[in-house]
Amino acid sequence: MKIDHHLTTQKLARNIERLFELSAQKILSLEKIWRAERGTPVFTVKGRYTTRGWTEWTQGFQYGSALLQFDATADERFLEIGRRNTIGRMAPHVSHIGVHDHGFNNISTYGNLLRLMRESKIPFHEREKDFYELALKVSGAVQAARWTRIDDGTGFIHSFNGPHSLFIDTMRTLRVLAVAHQLGHVLTGEQEEKISLLQRLLEHAVNTARYNVYYGEGRDAYDVRGRTAHEAIFNTTSGAFRCPNSQQGYSPFTTWTRGLAWAVLGFAEQLEFFGGGVRENAADRVPDARPPGNVTGSPPTAPTAGKVLLRAAAATADFYIENSCADGIPMWDTGAPNLDRLGDYLKRPANPFNRWEPVDSSAAAIAAQGLIRLGNHLLATRNTVQASRYRQAGLTIANTLLREPYLSTDVRHQGLLLHSVYHRPNGWDYIARGQKVPNGESSMWGDYHLRELALMLLRETRGEKYLTFFGCV
Repeated sequence: MKIDHHLTTQKLARNIERLFELSAQKILSLEKIWRAERGTPVFTVKGRYTTRGWTEWTQGFQYGSALLQFDATADERFLEIGRRNTIGRMAPHVSHIGVHDHGFNNISTYGNLLRLMRESKIPFHEREKDFYELALKVSGAVQAARWTRIDDGTGFIHSFNGPHSLFIDTMRTLRVLAVAHQLGHVLTGEQEEKISLLQRLLEHAVNTARYNVYYGEGRDAYDVRGRTAHEAIFNTTSGAFRCPNSQQGYSPFTTWTRGLAWAVLGFAEQLEFFGGGVRENAADRVPDARPPGNVTGSPPTAPTAGKVLLRAAAATADFYIENSCADGIPMWDTGAPNLDRLGDYLKRPANPFNRWEPVDSSAAAIAAQGLIRLGNHLLATRNTVQASRYRQAGLTIANTLLREPYLSTDVRHQGLLLHSVYHRPNGWDYIARGQKVPNGESSMWGDYHLRELALMLLRETRGEKYLTFFGCV
């Protein structure tokens, strides 16, 4: 991508305000027509939100979007929508034992409400605060209970695919473990064992960096620094790593760019949470992060978890920058089979209407926030050169997404961010008549993350408190 080193948040301010003007209409439109018995809105078809029965991982983004809108505009209508639906409809997500999505659903709703209360943007009520905190404590513990132990004695939170499956996505759902830990909660196991949520967060994060992220060290024939695997597969009997895999990407040996974006943002947020890196004694046991497979040479000495997280964040951020189009928008997968038909596409702005492969704007919205957060983290640690590169890359992507053809200005379209892709291998995305690939549609996670990115930047222009997931504690 071509990074604009002259962009500032102030230069984006008018487009951010315009986004929230458009966002208001779209939230109200969806709230008016959507019936909860239909399930959860997932993505649009011909501009209208529809559901997809797989998991209900997007409901928190639906109601969380209204809370972000209230934060940005102080319009009480959106607080009422977000608060009423969180209290009335989100409880099943708190105790859901079948998914790895707790940090998506519950931080976006209960977490945002608790944060707004702590920031005095909504009235303080002791019992309501206790209710939000209890939901987050339980959610963090339930998420941490999805635990697979591997051969070195550490473990990871397994995905909804089962105990063999480590998803890259879960890096961003770790937020709920961090918040529950800060609230003083633990997971209680057999024989009253007290299990640290912070310990499980650290082990999962380091094992994700170890098994789902590549560093150009010869792990396999496709080892390129910063490339990510959507899924890492383990033998659940021995705990040994077996192979990379991909559910929503093209192959285990290419990079599904939304998974890459989850990594960029997830690692950056955890670096912010630990405030400069995890101390050596922050956990009882940290994996040594040696790469799996037949790698020659002596294994490295055990680094601190903070160094592991920073290494993974920088590698994935660099890979994103190097493998996105000139305007910061990525194709849906870096190894998609028809990319060669697009010529030297990385040197041009992305074309969502091309005939061969779709772009994924939702990956861009997620990654932009991660790049800015990584840049801010490095700026705080006085690594100014790299900090500027990442931060300006994130602002460059934001500048692209805040304008057409990505920002949805059609009042008849319920989506906010156009050209999002859900599941290309399964063929779930709508392809309009006359088009060869999916385009022109939105997703609930894409819309939410564009709003979250815009809110983070808007608060910066206003001089408000820096937006973090742990600001609710």
